[in-house]
Parts: sequence; C-alpha cells; structure tokens
Amino acid sequence: MKYVIVGTGNISHTYLRALQALPACETVGFVSRGKTPGTLINALPSWPTLAAVDRPFDAVIITTPNALHHESAIEAARLGKHILVEKPLDISQTAMDDMIAAADEHHVTLAVSYQRRTNPDNLAVKALLEQHALGRIYSADLSCRFWRDAAYYASAGYRGGYAIDGGGVFMQQASHNIDNYIWLFGMPERVQGELDTFAHDIEAEDHGAVVLRHADGMIGTIVASTCARPGHPPRLEVSCEKGTFTLLNDCISDWQIAGIDNPAAQVPPAPDAGASSPTITDTSRHEAVIVDFERAVSQGATPLAEARDARRATELILRIYHSHAGRR
Repeated sequence: MKYVIVGTGNISHTYLRALQALPACETVGFVSRGKTPGTLINALPSWPTLAAVDRPFDAVIITTPNALHHESAIEAARLGKHILVEKPLDISQTAMDDMIAAADEHHVTLAVSYQRRTNPDNLAVKALLEQHALGRIYSADLSCRFWRDAAYYASAGYRGGYAIDGGGVFMQQASHNIDNYIWLFGMPERVQGELDTFAHDIEAEDHGAVVLRHADGMIGTIVASTCARPGHPPRLEVSCEKGTFTLLNDCISDWQIAGIDNPAAQVPPAPDAGASSPTITDTSRHEAVIVDFERAVSQGATPLAEARDARRATELILRIYHSHAGRR
C-alpha cells in the first residue's frame, strides 16, 4: 500500500522507518502543520488538506497531537482512504464516535497503533485467558513507572495539558499499557483513582494510582508516572487460580502456573527505551502493526486494534480522570 503520513513530529520518523523496512510499502508524502525536517519527503504545508496530495495513495497514518486525530481521520475517510492512527484514537467520546461513523459510512478500515498487542508473549497470554486455561483471575497489577525530563514537556506547549494531549501520563505515556490491560482483562465496573502533579510544571497529572474492580471480582491496580527517574520498563503481575506470572515490557519474566508450560517467546525481556525517552529506535512492533493493518484491508477483516475496541483505552482513562475528585 501507498501511505501519506499526517504530521511530522517525532513519532512520524518511527513510521517512516517502519514503512521503509517493509519492501512492499511506500511513503508517498507527508502533510505538515509547520516546518518539515529535511529527512521527510513530499511535504505539503497545507495541513490537514489531504485532497492536496497529488500522488495516488491508499491510506494515511495519523501522527498529529492527540486531540487533532479526528480531523484528518474524518477527511481521509471522506476521500476513501484507510486510516491507521497513532495512539490514542482521540481524547473525547464525541471525536471517537465521529471517526468511527466516518469510517463506517465510507467503508474504510480504521485502526489504532497499539503495537504492544503484537508482542508474542502478550498474544500467548491472551490466548490462555480466552481459553480460561488459567482459572479464575484474582488480580492484575500494572506498573508504568516512566521518566520524562523538563525538556520533553517544554518541547511543545500542549504537552501535559488537557486540551491537546488529553491529560498527563495516563492518556499519553501509559495509554499503550492501559490498552493492553483492557485487551487482556476487559473493562472494569468500578474505578477509583488518585492523581497529582509532583515533578513537572504541567497542567495534568505526572503520577497516579488507580484501583479497578471487574464484574468477575478481579481487582486490578494501575500505577502510572513520569516521575520515576530514570524510568523503568512496564510490569504486569497477575495472580490467578493456577498460580502467578509476570510480564516485564510485554515479555514473560516469571511463570509459576501449575500444569502449563511457560509460553515465553523471548528471554530475557527486551529493554524498553520508551521508559525514559519518547524516541523509538526499534520499529519492529510498528512494522507488525502495519502488516496487520494491510492484512485487514486486503481481507476485509478486523485489525488487531480496530477502532471500536481500541477506543476503550481512552474511555477508561477518562473514567480514571472523572473518578479523581481533585482533578484540576
């Protein structure tokens, strides 16, 4: 497929490299709000006017700030182009509804780049959960203890605010991990969060803790932070009827499940540069997302993170924010 990348910020470089690593894919242009880095090709200054692209293309990859995702997605749908959106889908229920409705109306695929779902160990755990092979799940404790310095938040005026980013660490840095939590365990019935801003001069939270209660009785917890210097890989610890296991950066690091062999595909867990930096050097998971996206388009099938399912991460994060009485 031929792609136009909408947005020329840091994450657009990751998608460009991922597309270049896939021989059958081609990047035909970029649409930019402002100055375009010299490494990018065929940039158009008239963002977000996709109709101005003068070369044939099949799909867009949207890498603009969170609250702007719906603008380009709706325009792309009207042009009959398939859409892959950098996480999250958007930051409000209305925007997400409008995106999904536009994709349905124009019969195009709308997917979100929640690439942690492509990790082999996450897929193995997902399969076991769907088979109810682990028995009753008692608890799932997710720790996202990341670090971002002052320069990161100063790099764009909207960072760490509600209007464009949609919030702080929960909406931005921990969104991938929260999506993975929901993908594995479903949406909770009750949510109670405590959030605050400690180490950064931003509007939204840079640290928080949440307790979640699920319909089947499972109790989950999520701790998310950009205050945890120097940054630590995300950890998910699960207790269940058959025993316990831990996913460290989406790879099984400990497996104590009675009667089931460890399905780990990678030992030791891969390092997680994203714990301390927004720059991504390993594009393999983004490549996997693009391959899955093209499979879905070609087969008329459902992508691994299709919009209706992927929107749940934003929905849960908004519930976390609303549950916190001290939200500013």
